[in-house]
Amino acid sequence: MAYTEIDDPTAYFGTTLWAGNNATPRTLSFTGNSNLQPDWMWTKKTDGADHNQVFDSVRGFGVSKDICSGQTFAQGSASNGTSSHGFISSAVTNGFVVTAGSSTTLLENYNGKNYVGWGWKKTAAAGFDIVAYTGSSSAQSISHSLSAIPEMMITKNLSVSSQWQVYTKTIGNGKAIQLNGTGAVDSSSTYYNSTTPTSSVFTVGTDTGTNGNGNSMIAYLFRSVKGYSKIGSYTGNGNADGAFIYTGFKPAYLLWRLTNAAGYGAQTIDNKRNPFNVTDNLLFPYDTHVEYVNSANNMDILSNGFKFRNADRGRNGSGDNYIYMAFAENPFVTSTGIPSPAR
Repeated sequence: MAYTEIDDPTAYFGTTLWAGNNATPRTLSFTGNSNLQPDWMWTKKTDGADHNQVFDSVRGFGVSKDICSGQTFAQGSASNGTSSHGFISSAVTNGFVVTAGSSTTLLENYNGKNYVGWGWKKTAAAGFDIVAYTGSSSAQSISHSLSAIPEMMITKNLSVSSQWQVYTKTIGNGKAIQLNGTGAVDSSSTYYNSTTPTSSVFTVGTDTGTNGNGNSMIAYLFRSVKGYSKIGSYTGNGNADGAFIYTGFKPAYLLWRLTNAAGYGAQTIDNKRNPFNVTDNLLFPYDTHVEYVNSANNMDILSNGFKFRNADRGRNGSGDNYIYMAFAENPFVTSTGIPSPAR
């Protein structure tokens, strides 16, 4: 039976929902009792066509520090950029602070609009690291502090327009897929130099998105932690009685992506926007789309994994291959071997 290495997932991951009220600055809190102070923040307006915005503690929170997961923009240069439309100004104990820009639209807290924010703590114990480095355009190895082999890496050039390149162990070291796009896996050694990461370094090739010459780069590294997080892959069955994917915990957040065909980008759900089954409220990291609710999205979040209830190719196409990353709401079994009372 599964057990966990982390009994309280809210110490390392949290989701919060808020309705905008034009207040600035405004402090927002995660639910739970863990006092999570996030190192990585990802926000999205759920009822408006605005960018997914990403901030982190390594680059520093604040004005012009956004990068948009659905765009190739350099840091702070989005058309709805943080300098005029609001930003996350700091992380605090069990939350974060949103601040208005010069525009009255207040992207992070516009009156009457609804938002979601996801936050992660950077620590080896929870399998997450953030690494800033300078690109060289020649293959190079970069040190990390994950203390384990990364299973997923998401990299972005902060200095110039570039794709978000993603490595996973199932895709392999000679390929990449784009977080901000809808294409299939791209085979090239220019991304990660056909070199598998180790417990101390990862290697990048010559691609601008992973190693632009003289450019500031950021990389987000993940590994699975039993009972708390899972990076993996699955094959769809094209059936309303869809594929079941075992994680060993009840997911609080799930991101997945079709890899073998073009036309479908990354999709996400969480347990705050979807508090009960059937789960069907999707957001899309690759574009500005509002929250999408449709029976084609149907899936169940279970005590030990997730199961699709539709044959839509974006999540469960027959014979199609997918990658995913999940974080726990509750472990299925605690570290003492006792079934979690919250499952």
